[in-house]
Formats: sequence, C-alpha cells, structure tokens
Amino acid sequence: MSGFTKSPWIIHYDASSCNGCDIEVLACLTPIFDVERLGVVNTGNPKHADIFLVTGAVNEQSRDVIRNIYNQMPEPKVVVAVGTCAASGGIFRECYNISGGVDSVIPVDVYVPGCAARPEAIVDGVVQGLGVLEQKRLEMKAAPQNTDQILYLRAEKSDAPGILGLQKTAGQCEAEIYNDDNLPALQQTLEELQNDFDRATHIKAVMNDKIIGSVRGQARDGTAYVSGVVVHPYYQRHKIGRRLVAEIEKAFPNAKRFEAFTGRPNVRGLQLLGQAGYSEFKTEPFTPAIAWVYLQKERK
Repeated sequence: MSGFTKSPWIIHYDASSCNGCDIEVLACLTPIFDVERLGVVNTGNPKHADIFLVTGAVNEQSRDVIRNIYNQMPEPKVVVAVGTCAASGGIFRECYNISGGVDSVIPVDVYVPGCAARPEAIVDGVVQGLGVLEQKRLEMKAAPQNTDQILYLRAEKSDAPGILGLQKTAGQCEAEIYNDDNLPALQQTLEELQNDFDRATHIKAVMNDKIIGSVRGQARDGTAYVSGVVVHPYYQRHKIGRRLVAEIEKAFPNAKRFEAFTGRPNVRGLQLLGQAGYSEFKTEPFTPAIAWVYLQKERK
C-alpha cells in the first residue's frame, strides 16, 4: 500500500460540467502545482486507477458511463467528486435530464467544494482520498477473518450493475489463466444480465453492503443448472464460492440433479465444484485455449 500512497493513479471523467472544474483539474498538472512531482499519475484506463475523479452533474447520458468506469476499477478504490455540480448537481440540479450529484449513481468518498474548485482544493481532496484508500485496504485485509459477517441473499434485478462489475473483474483474472478474453462473462452486457433475472435465480454474497460474490441457476425437467459462480479476487480462497453453490442448490428444493460447467485449464473452478460433490461427465471445445467441462451430481 505504501506504493499507492506515494504514487496514486487517477482517472478523470467529465460527467457534464461547464469545463470550469476540468480546467482546474488540468491546472494541477501544470508547473505551478505539478502534482506529478508527488507521484500522482493521470491514467486513461480504469483498471489501473486507484482514485476516480468526477467533475460535473450526472445526466442520463453519463450515468451508465460512470457506473462502468467505477465497476472496472480494482479494489480498493476511492471516488472524489470535484466541484458543486459533482457534489449536488449545482445550478443544474432541477434540470429535467440531471440525476443529481455523483453520489446518485456511485458512492462518493471525498467532496471537493467550489465553482470552480480551486487546484489547491483538488490536490487536498486527492490527499484525503489516500487516507480513505488506506482505510479500505485495512478493511479488506481484515475481511478473511470476518467471513461470518457475509450475507447470502437472493439478488434482485437492481443488483445487476454490481454483479456485472464483479463478473468482469473476476473474468479478467480468469482470462489471464486462459490467455483468451473470449469468455461469455466478459462479453455479457448489462441488458443481457438484467433479462437473465427473468428466467434465472441469482444469489449474491454481500459484505459491508458490497457484492463480493454471485451465482445463478435455473431448473428444467428436474435438473438445476448452476452457472456464473464468481467471487471477487480479493475474497477468494475463503470458501465463499462453495457456500454460493450450496445456497443456489437450496433455492431448488425439488431438483433431483445438479449440473454445472467451468473451463479448463481453470483448476480453481474445477476444484471448487469437485469439493461441492460434482463429478465430470462431458467436455466440449469452446476456443483453441478453452474447453468447457460439464459436471454433475445427484441430490442426496
């Protein structure tokens, strides 16, 4: 974490501002303030960012973009709302197409007031964000010792954005195993996932109001088909996946047989289902690098 505090990476997004705050954000990079001398790096890739800097009020067009960027950022992460518009919607708050401040879409950790916010205030907001980042890191470090606090609940369609973000985060790690990013979990859209709630049952693992794992299943002709077992990379190896499988099986009390699939060479996925009592019965090629392995078990 000491590396983060000495060199935080920031991604900046203009939700719909008048560009006043954006100019002040850029001023932080000029020789007068020169935040780069402090190790601050402005990146364009959310997967590399520690701090999400948002300017402007949130409107219908930028809402989904903000969620998408936020969900792609790795944990721990901090959101800094820069300027009055980002904090509350500002003078545009009553406009028909304005949703409000950034916190109407994603959780905000630090608010930087001003119209426009001064560069000194923005730098101070980033420094405060580093303290929040450290606190989140400590909470994540303690999480494995607090797995008894995890809640396993039936997910609703409103949980789809959080589940999709988790799915893509975990999917990136799985794609590195295969050296192939053609996984269905990475290609699925929010609309497709929301439609899936109409035909499948979803279970979520929640800790501190954050979805850290999920699984889905649906029953046909006495068989419950289990799929989409994902756990956030920071919380893996703590039996959360196995508990998710057990919970989705409980959701189908009339099923006489369970079927699931995972990819090879994903050893972790095969071990998880093997420990849950599943045995391999069929293999199908998916891509040159990935083969789907189908497993099954009978209800005892």
